[in-house]
Order: sequence, then structure tokens, then C-alpha cells
Amino acid sequence: MLTRRRTLANLLGPAAAFGLGATLPARGQGAALGSREKIRVTKVLKNSWVFVKISTDAGISGWGEMLKDDAKACAAGALEVGHYLIGQDPTRVTFHWQAIARGAFYRGGPIKTAISSGIDQALWDITGKVYGLPVHRLMGGPTRDRVRVYGQPGKNGVNAMKVLLQDAGGRNPFKYNEGDKYVSEVTERFAALRKKMGTGVDIGVEFHGAVQPSTSIRLMAALEPYSPWFYEEVVQPLNVDLMADLAKKTSVPLATGERIFTKWGFREILEKKAAMILQPDVCYAGGITELKIIAGMAEAYYAPIAPHNPQGPCSLAASLQIAASIPNFLIQERGDNEYFDLLAKPLPPIVNGHRPLLTEPGLGITIDENKLMAQVGEPKPYLPKFDPDDGSVVDW
Repeated sequence: MLTRRRTLANLLGPAAAFGLGATLPARGQGAALGSREKIRVTKVLKNSWVFVKISTDAGISGWGEMLKDDAKACAAGALEVGHYLIGQDPTRVTFHWQAIARGAFYRGGPIKTAISSGIDQALWDITGKVYGLPVHRLMGGPTRDRVRVYGQPGKNGVNAMKVLLQDAGGRNPFKYNEGDKYVSEVTERFAALRKKMGTGVDIGVEFHGAVQPSTSIRLMAALEPYSPWFYEEVVQPLNVDLMADLAKKTSVPLATGERIFTKWGFREILEKKAAMILQPDVCYAGGITELKIIAGMAEAYYAPIAPHNPQGPCSLAASLQIAASIPNFLIQERGDNEYFDLLAKPLPPIVNGHRPLLTEPGLGITIDENKLMAQVGEPKPYLPKFDPDDGSVVDW
């Protein structure tokens, strides 16, 4: 419980090493950062995950995560926002979300919302620790007793998975209009997987936004007899009208959202019925604060939420807090990840394909900073991909 107004002390963004950072001076968690001192970004992890840590003069710290792409830009942006946070009450989470989002003339965009997302998670983490409650308890209490996850079928009772479309040679369908041979190979591979897994495993199909519409139409029709659970990102989400048109051509629900940010981005998806399963990313779409709002909007359209999660432990923990607090949750991506190499205490084990609710204060996890800093190094590069036949750039 707060006995007096507490102030934010420092914000640091370990993520993937871009040589951004100076080493932080020795400072106890309970020491306040003077308002004239600079906020420092340390380094970044080899896999390019971007972490944010916010400390307070009460000795309470909060952790969050940002978009893993554009890690250097996210870290630099966090430094700018950090100056606003110095001296503020960290428990005014929604107020700070509004101030960060609306404090500049140009709003939105992936980098700005990623910065807001990481800071928002860290502020919720602090607030939960202040009141001794997990985040979902601060949002009205749990709406379920456990959280269904997908990942490796058969392990710990997991019975849902997702596959990326590839032919027999491992090539993704990136050409503008794939031929019969390619479509047949993809279909045969999926049919074999369905036969192997049986009807007891739900299988989502990821188009990854790398398939052109003419090919997407053919693949959706060819795969449908084998009962896909959903089609994810059948096209890039930039043309919502096109996506809505494709949704009318199949009985399999379309899913999208990992590259869409804020309530305003998802509004058009819902209004035009471009997808019936929304996959916002808590590290990209606006953090816990915004995902709760997006889920509320989706509920009015009877659309479930399946949070996107290719990132680290803060991403999963924040997503699980959302899952525990909304009525229209479907399933958690990569909910079977354990992150033993970054956590001081393991996550509660999966039982019968479900992760127990995280019940410790804040996000419900504890980052081991020594383990985290041991992974500092050069980040994983994100390079363009080319068509081997003609050298043209393709989506990856």
C-alpha cells in the first residue's frame, strides 16, 4: 500500500545489443533518480527482445517488453518518454498511457505504440506490486480459472498448434499466383498433418501476411476440407477491404492483429468483418491498457482474442493477465514457453493444455537480471528476403 506519493526513478531498456548503452551506475532499488540525471539504456539481447525496467523510490520495480523489430528505435524512444515519467505517480497507468500517446502531434505507428506498450506493462507491474495483487485482480478479477495455450501438441496435454504453409522443399507461398504443383504439395502436407494429429488437435494455418490474394484464395479453398481451426494473416493487413472480401470466401474464420496497433486499428477490422479472431500483441498494440479496450470492442462483435506472442517472458505474462481478465479470450500463442533462462522462478506448469493463472503481484513473474544481462550481445538481424528465381523482394 502506498503511504505517500511514490515517484518513478529510472527507466532502462535492455534489449538486443546495439551498443546503446552505458552501464548503469550502482544504485539501490529504493533510491530515487534525481530529476536532472539522465535515463540510460543499457544493452539489448541477442534475440533482439527489448525490455523496459522502471524503478521507484519505494524500492518497487516494474518490467515490460517492447516490439522486437526496430529495437534501437524503441530503446531511443523510451529514453525520450522516460523524461516525462520522472517524478510521476506510477499507479496512474491509464493517465500515463494517454499522456504518452497524445503528448506528440504525430500519433500512433509501430514504434510509438511499442514504446507505450512496454512502459504500460511496467507500470501495471509496479501497480500490482504496490497493492499486492496480480494485474487481473486490479481489472475486476479473473474471468476464468486457467488459460488455454497452443504450442507443441501432446506435451502437458496441449491440443492446439499452428503451422506455417510450405511446400515439400520448405518454400513459403510468396509468389503472386502459385501454380497447381505448389498448391497440391501444401495441401497434401496439411492433409497428412491432420491425419497424424486427428480431430482432437486444433490446427491453425499461418499465411503470415506473405501470401498474395490470388494464391490465398486457392489455398483457403484447398485446405478447407481438412478442417483448419483458423487462417492467420491471409494477406497483409494494410488493405482491410480486401481482407474482408476474402473472409466471405471461406467458412474458416480469419485471424489477424499482430501488425495492427491501438483501438483505432482494430476498429476497422471489426466494422468491416475482415477477421473474427483478433490477435493483438501486448508489446506492440498499446500494452495491457489498450488490449483490455480492444477486447471490449471485440466482445461487441462476438470476436475472441488470441494474443500474439513471439517475444519473451514479460510479453507472455502480460498476455496471460489479459487472458485472465476478459470474457472473450480464445487461446494464448506460445503459452507453453518457459523462459527458464530469464526467470528467477519458473512459471506454473501447464496442466491439460492450460496454464494456471499467474497469482503473484504485478505481471506475476520475476526477471533474473543476472541471467538477462548474460544474454547481451549482437541482435538477431531482420534482413530482406528475395525470390530465388528472379531476385525480387518478397514478404517473409
